[in-house]
Amino acid sequence: MQAKKRLIMLLFVGLGLYSWDDISVKGLTAIKSAESVFIETYTSCLMGSPPEELERAFGTRIHILSREEVEQHPDDLLELATRSQVVFLTGGDPMVSTTHTDLRLRAAERGIPTAIIHGASIASAVCGLTGLQNYRFGKSCSVPYPSGLWFPTTPMETVALNQSLHLHTLVYLDISEGRYMTVNEGIAILETMAGKTGHPVPSLVIGIARAGSSEPKVVAGPPSLLTRVDFGPPLHILVIPANLHPMEEEYLHQFAEHVP
Repeated sequence: MQAKKRLIMLLFVGLGLYSWDDISVKGLTAIKSAESVFIETYTSCLMGSPPEELERAFGTRIHILSREEVEQHPDDLLELATRSQVVFLTGGDPMVSTTHTDLRLRAAERGIPTAIIHGASIASAVCGLTGLQNYRFGKSCSVPYPSGLWFPTTPMETVALNQSLHLHTLVYLDISEGRYMTVNEGIAILETMAGKTGHPVPSLVIGIARAGSSEPKVVAGPPSLLTRVDFGPPLHILVIPANLHPMEEEYLHQFAEHVP
């Protein structure tokens, strides 16, 4: 009897939001059957489970890839996927980041079969934590750490556009070389951007910390007062709401802390 041909492919597996046990059963099965497992931690990471804990939980070696190895020099990973099954792990849901989209496209160009095993994403988790309705979110943006004379103002332009359309904004906060931007830092940078662009600072912002953990922190209030709140350990993210629907407002009052 002819042996069944093994399907060689690159599997993108989402780990979910906070710790190793957020992964789906399907994702765990894929990891255990893979010959090589890689992870990147620069777009997101599981603060409840560092890579060494993931290795213990999954019972396999996990190779950590840098941004350069994923975005500029993925040849070794892709070559490996032409002759063996490879799993590429990401925090959250894999294709939320354009970095992962690009890697999948590169694999397709080489004829490497790919698939996605989805995980919980912050993009949907914020709706459950804040009560803001998913269909009312506009374009999201990312606030980077300023560097030297480089101080982009595009995030504030995005917020202003969404506000004009009565849409909420999800604001991702930078992860850079072991630094995790806090809600407080993100607000301060947005306020500086507002001063440079002339756009008004929204009167209500929502800070979220450790989504997916057993004790997430969700605080709503004026930006000038939220900068004084201790949100605790990372990861943090910001939401800037537009005008609230009565049900959204009621949900926030019921399930979020408030800074008057």
